[in-house]
Amino acid sequence: NGTSELPLLEPEVLHVLAPPFFSRPRAESESLRPNGKKRRAFLRKKKEKPPSSAGTSSLGICLSDFLHTCHSTYLQMQNICAAKNEDEQFHFLVFTDVFGNKSHGVVMQCYRPILVHVILHTPSHSLFSAYSICVISKYPYFTALKDCLSCLLIQLRTCPLSDMEGRVREFAAKLALVPIPPPGTLHLMFTLRPLTIVLPSREDKDHVAIDLDLHLPFLCFRPQQLLQVLHTLVEQQVVLFSADWARLTLMGESLLLFLQPLSWQQPYVPVLARSMLDFLMAPTAFLMGCHLSHFQEVADEIDDLILINIDKGSVTTSHSETLGLPEIPQAAAECFIQRYSEYSLRPQRAMRRAWQHNLNHDIQRFTLELIVNIFRDVGSHLNYEHRVFNSEEFLKSREPSEQLFYKKVLETHIFHFFLKDRLNRKMDDFARMELITRSETQKMKALVEVPRRPTMQEIQARRKSSVTEKHLSKRLGMSLPNLRDDQAVSFQKNTLFYYLRGFINTLCSRRLDALSDFQNLYKTDTAIFPTQLVTWLVDSLHRDERHQANPELKRLILKVIHGTYPSAPDDHVKKFELPRKSLHQEEFVRCVQECGIIKDMATIHRLFDALSNGQPKHVDHELFKLFYSFWKDMEAEAKDPNLPSEVIDHLGYSECVYKLSSCVKTSHGVGKIAMTQKRLFLLTEGKPGFLEITNFRNIQEVRISTAPFLLVRVPSLRIQTSSRPEVFEANLKTEAELWNLVVKEMWAGRKMADQHKDPHYMTQALTNVLLMDAVVGCLQTQRPIIAASKLAYFDQIKQKVPIKVSQTTSDTLKHKINPSLGLAEPQTVHVLLYTPGQLTSDDSKAVMNPKLWVALSGGKLVVFDAASWSMLQDCIEVGQLQLNCMLGMEGQVWIGSQDSVIYIIDTHSMSCNKQLTEHRHEVTGLTAENRQTYSCSSDGTILQWDSASLKVKRNLHLSCDFLSSIQIYDGTLCSLPMQRNHLTGEGVSSCCEAASQILSPQGQDLYVT
Repeated sequence: NGTSELPLLEPEVLHVLAPPFFSRPRAESESLRPNGKKRRAFLRKKKEKPPSSAGTSSLGICLSDFLHTCHSTYLQMQNICAAKNEDEQFHFLVFTDVFGNKSHGVVMQCYRPILVHVILHTPSHSLFSAYSICVISKYPYFTALKDCLSCLLIQLRTCPLSDMEGRVREFAAKLALVPIPPPGTLHLMFTLRPLTIVLPSREDKDHVAIDLDLHLPFLCFRPQQLLQVLHTLVEQQVVLFSADWARLTLMGESLLLFLQPLSWQQPYVPVLARSMLDFLMAPTAFLMGCHLSHFQEVADEIDDLILINIDKGSVTTSHSETLGLPEIPQAAAECFIQRYSEYSLRPQRAMRRAWQHNLNHDIQRFTLELIVNIFRDVGSHLNYEHRVFNSEEFLKSREPSEQLFYKKVLETHIFHFFLKDRLNRKMDDFARMELITRSETQKMKALVEVPRRPTMQEIQARRKSSVTEKHLSKRLGMSLPNLRDDQAVSFQKNTLFYYLRGFINTLCSRRLDALSDFQNLYKTDTAIFPTQLVTWLVDSLHRDERHQANPELKRLILKVIHGTYPSAPDDHVKKFELPRKSLHQEEFVRCVQECGIIKDMATIHRLFDALSNGQPKHVDHELFKLFYSFWKDMEAEAKDPNLPSEVIDHLGYSECVYKLSSCVKTSHGVGKIAMTQKRLFLLTEGKPGFLEITNFRNIQEVRISTAPFLLVRVPSLRIQTSSRPEVFEANLKTEAELWNLVVKEMWAGRKMADQHKDPHYMTQALTNVLLMDAVVGCLQTQRPIIAASKLAYFDQIKQKVPIKVSQTTSDTLKHKINPSLGLAEPQTVHVLLYTPGQLTSDDSKAVMNPKLWVALSGGKLVVFDAASWSMLQDCIEVGQLQLNCMLGMEGQVWIGSQDSVIYIIDTHSMSCNKQLTEHRHEVTGLTAENRQTYSCSSDGTILQWDSASLKVKRNLHLSCDFLSSIQIYDGTLCSLPMQRNHLTGEGVSSCCEAASQILSPQGQDLYVT
């Protein structure tokens, strides 16, 4: 119209291309245009805003809302018309549905010249319009899809406008045929001229693929600011700002990856158009992104927002200059800053892809280490049997300066989901990192279940004003470079083949072939088994297809239909609450276990008898509250016993002070008697001093006596030891009876621990002593000592039955371990397996040390480090039934179960991802020699396995009632069949006769022993 102003234009959707790429009916295609215009009007003038119901794509995305985020120019200026040809721009989108499922988009915006005479009726002006192409995927392949769009751009630059639709349609069809690589080490490469595109794989099924530069936050923020940014993501109202639209999504995705295994559960919109700014008024927590030009407007209009300026690297709030957020725990923060300095600015630029992959890996590791250091102690406040987290006691165990931080975190949804994984004993990256970064003290605590008290080492560390680097390395674990190989997971070629071919068969509607492939995949790697897809395939089978299925496949179909295939774990989490009514024995056991005092059922029963002394068989809820309060008060008092430094120097690093008497007169002066798990000593009054009374091992006699005090005699405690000729005597007065019980119980526990070579006895005696102390403190009866004496378990055993171990046993026995430690009741040990290793290694000891595998009742498996006898892994669940046999292979442990399944555990990841289901009865034996593996089941079936492909090479059968085991001896496969009801010579010979035709691996006869 002769003016210099650009016409106001708005975008519209031209095409929505999605598999199977059928031609959309004309009426539906026209409905996608906001005002029903035809294609030639895609640059129409803006007269009215398109309605919000303009249409929905087959991807479930509202197209009118999608228009607001697809054009980077429209995001801010609401105009797609330009006076010059601009450079191409890319930005990234994330769409989240109401169920939390994410789709990821990569947008390429280009400019093409407009037919000027159509709009302005004058050929003297040159105008360009923006057009965008967006590729949407369920997987976050941002870099790969950006490269794909770059390849398409080369073609579109030279093609006429009339051919553009065909080129884009062909491009979409090619992309839809590219399979997604399975979790593991296999990356997928394909060619779109002129580039070769790489799709990186996920580490495992619980992780997302990482196809972006994770070092971006480290280029934008200093380490202290980055810690603030990570803290704000604990469910605050957070808004990211940048002048670069692409940077918003990449920053948001990187930050959420840094939080793993914490998972963001709130609204997440990394790119907001100007028309969508009212989303920032949502009353819930959220993470959203805006253009930097809206910063001041948002800060002025909306309160209580955390504003993160990516371009300036600043973190502020919309109502004050200070954040007002509690600090992240100091030790974890300092460790993170140290790792940051090592990895944030690497100069290597050669081999960009390999460098970026390694850098992403390192960044993930030390951000994971930050999360582990923050939440390491959560596990000690969990009760797995009743799925309870004692949040109150966890908060009390934190340093006062850290409690505000943890209090805010514990109230969030992401921490709740984190707790679910911990209660399900999920062996994820967090669990593995926590395991390999344990200090020696933490490993020893895993070996014996010690009541929580600070050690002398922890008291000394708390008194230091700063944490040194040396202390950090001991407390927080080994140096990061040594951790690199721990996560390596090897996938065999057939696993990847089954995975990819199963998806291809699904796309080709060959449902039976796809199910067969996924069934083979389930045997070789359950970690990447697509449960939802298999369920959908079974539901979509026609009746004739089900009849065509082979017997093996029919069993799979029946398992899916009846819901016996892997299901979601239990997700409920309870917070501990004190009881509000009287407790019967069963309720008392549950309540004591939930509050985390003790787990052992027998000890809890003795505690129940003590607290219900002289009453009907129940414990009043007020009495339980008093007992619980007294117990926690004892813990709080023991956290800082106010010991002089001279006294601490005399005690071992692992020693804890568990009990202190009042100030009393003794045969060695006036002072307080103190008890650790190893000894009794006297804290002298006046000038503070240390005087050792005795080790529990050296006690010879303990008894109550009386001593003169002014004109009367008061109760005293006399202790005769082998280390001193004189008797130690203390005028304990009213405390004498309790100390008499305490010392006798610790003496008896020490004696049993020495004779049985089992430190668990001493730990149990210590627990009994602390329970006695709490019972005496909370009972208001005249003789509470009678109730407390019911807890003196080892002293009662000593009095009733002499504690004696035969000389042969004593000379032979080196060490005794308790595989049921941490479980409510002792479990039967069914199978033991020792796997050799090296006692010293430059690599991770968790991998190289020999291990002892212990199979317990109910499919439970625990693993010990055979060098230190510390527990490496507690309670791996392997089915629900009894485990009958185990076999160590290279990097694997095979386990035969009563449920007819052979479970295969990876010794590096400590996870069970493979199952062999060819047996029809309980698996009773496993053996191997020269890469030949054999298994047998109770019905007489013997299978020979190919260890590489996990396929059956040979199927043998013995006619017998029950085949109990097989073994290879001198190149000959031997078995032990038996009659179930009786073993006779005739029964054995008949089995031998029936088996005489079966050949050994060398072609000789099979021998029966």
